[in-house]
Amino acid sequence: MPELNPFKIAQKQLDTAAATLGLDEPTHQLLRWPQRELLVTLPVRMDDGSIRIFHGYRVQYNGARGPTKGGLRWHPDETIDTVRALSAWMTWKTAVVDLPLGGGKGGVTCNPKELSTGEKERLARAYIRAVGRFLSETQDVPAPDVYTTPEIMAWMMDEYETVTGHHAPGVITGKPIPLGGSAGRGDATARGGIYVTREAAKKLGVDLTGKAMAVQGFGNAGQFAALLGSEILGLKVVAASDSQGGVYNAKGMDPKALVDHKQKTGSLSGFPGAESISNEKLLELDVTVLFPAALENMITDKNADRIRAKIICELANGPTTPEADAVLWKNKVFVIPDFLANAGGVTVSYFEQVQNAYNYYWNLELVYGRLDEKMTKGFADVYAMHERHTVNMREAAYLVSVSRVAEACKLRGWV
Repeated sequence: MPELNPFKIAQKQLDTAAATLGLDEPTHQLLRWPQRELLVTLPVRMDDGSIRIFHGYRVQYNGARGPTKGGLRWHPDETIDTVRALSAWMTWKTAVVDLPLGGGKGGVTCNPKELSTGEKERLARAYIRAVGRFLSETQDVPAPDVYTTPEIMAWMMDEYETVTGHHAPGVITGKPIPLGGSAGRGDATARGGIYVTREAAKKLGVDLTGKAMAVQGFGNAGQFAALLGSEILGLKVVAASDSQGGVYNAKGMDPKALVDHKQKTGSLSGFPGAESISNEKLLELDVTVLFPAALENMITDKNADRIRAKIICELANGPTTPEADAVLWKNKVFVIPDFLANAGGVTVSYFEQVQNAYNYYWNLELVYGRLDEKMTKGFADVYAMHERHTVNMREAAYLVSVSRVAEACKLRGWV
């Protein structure tokens, strides 16, 4: 059974890039580990008056290129190793699209679906009281991630400002727009993925108009991928799935109706005119573009040989194991790796930081234009490295980003 510890996978991916780049051993070892880890215990008063203990994490992986940046996940399976892996991927993600930031990540082990609004607010504020002294616009900037929302970011920002006694909108991104959020943040992750899918199709000589797409994972990124894949690329949504199962119609489904159904009923099940399909079967459909937008380790050595998509755009973090990567590369499936494919989110988060810093806000058109520019350049840099070294796109993305982070570490005199 291959190792599915996400941090071990992140280290293994780095090791491959370090060998290709010929990195010296001290630099390689420095980049294999987070620079700072914080584990906190959070007592929270529940609605019934009882106190419940939660465990929280914040990992600041590498700050050589700038303040660390990364989301906060609230998930029942959150562990220090998932947070470590995600903070490593954030480091490579900010570097691959050339943002002046490092990588961080945070989380709380909890099931937010079981918490009331008041309990969520008390948990959010408890987290900031515990980790706030390690956060600032110039040190470490959190953002929303799995099961956290702009509302939760607003509570966290407010708690930080209450504790420090001054306005600091740039300490958290993904905020509601009236509190200094950026236009375009809601669909940024998916939109960035759509832009790089467009660039991949150009390189591969594939016309995407009317071609089939499937979306595994129908949260924020998955829903916008369905909407924008249709709107911008002319793709036809034939399948979509969430944690409760999926729906399939070979003729295509209206993405807006799918999103409305999910938002009204809480799941995709029972969507009119579609048959049910499992998450496993969805991954193996004969589609032009597959968007894995759920959690880690969805494509493994067990199912990689049955993947028939021409392009995989990884909107989730870590959906493909290293063993599966080797199979997909051999089978000529073009994978746009997670930390390039989903870098649209952190790019617009960075734009939000910039707008907060000089207290002047951009319109939607400007945000989308600058996002397109960043994602297109990021894709071009990675594709050039892919051609130069004849490696898959994930290895190429690592070569681009690791070389940039290593250079910053050396220029600082750390190694």
